[in-house]
This record gives sequence, C-alpha cells and structure tokens, in this order.
Amino acid sequence: MRMLDLLHISLADQLLYGFSDGVLRLRFPVSTARNGAGELNGSGCTPRGMHQVRARIGEGLPCGAVLRGRRWTGEVWSDELHAAFPGRDWILTRILWLSGCEPGVNRLGPVDTFRRYIYLHGTPDVEPMGVALSHGCIRMRNADLLRLFPLVPAHCRVMLAERPCPQWRRAVIS
Repeated sequence: MRMLDLLHISLADQLLYGFSDGVLRLRFPVSTARNGAGELNGSGCTPRGMHQVRARIGEGLPCGAVLRGRRWTGEVWSDELHAAFPGRDWILTRILWLSGCEPGVNRLGPVDTFRRYIYLHGTPDVEPMGVALSHGCIRMRNADLLRLFPLVPAHCRVMLAERPCPQWRRAVIS
C-alpha cells in the first residue's frame, strides 16, 4: 500500500480515514475525548483543525508494549497488568505524536496540541472503539495501529474535525 498523506479523524463518526493522493485507502474505528472537542490545555478534549505527525514512536516494539513518557517500560499489556493498575490511561504499541499547524487555534500558547501530548496510540482491546472515552488523545486498536503506523510518515497531515463524513463512512476502500 502507498504511504498516506492525510489522516482525517471525524469526531462525529469516531473513525479515522486514511488518504493517499486524494483516494481513501483505509478506515479504522477510534475513540476520541469523552469531554468532546476543544483545544485548551487541561481541558481533556480532542483538539480540532489541521495537525501534522511530529514524531513516530515505538517502531519495532511488540504489540501491547506499555509506553510511559513516550518510553517503553519493558512491559507488555496483559489482563493481569491491567488488573494491577485499575484506572490507568494505557498508551500501548505505538505513538503518533501530533503538532498543531494553526497558530492560536491548535499551536502555541494555551492551545498547543504538541505540548498537550496529544497522540494517536494503541489501547487495550477491552476498551470500546467508536465511543468517545479518551482523555484527549485518539485511541486505536493495537492491530489497527500496527497496520497504520508504517504507512504514516513524519509530517503527515492530520485533520481533526467534528463533522460526520457519510461519503467516506460507506465508501469502498481502494
């Protein structure tokens, strides 16, 4: 498959749409913020607008690798580990760290996506997809993230939008 040049995440659809040269290439369910859309630091919201992938973290790590502070702890998620740390916001497998592209909207000052540590990241398979439950990040199934990660180069554009995208939700993937 070709490298992607745009990820479009619809908060309404709770879906990630991946494009290459304007053609829809893939679609994955996601989970965005329980608190909805918003850019302010500390809001627990998913930021809107145009972003880019600023860093790709976790290449070569095992599926379910536990990441804290963007570093592998050496642990791999399991039911037992999950039970030992109830309520933990698990960041697993890979991280695509986002940076806003719109000064005053999602970049710089109190609305800086990068300084808010907003990622696309893996989450335990026991967590539901298609339901807004995150603390601001975009959660994905680990298997889906493993498929997506090698197709997303650094600086790939990422649009985070509230509106539904029915034309892509039902479209045949090329």
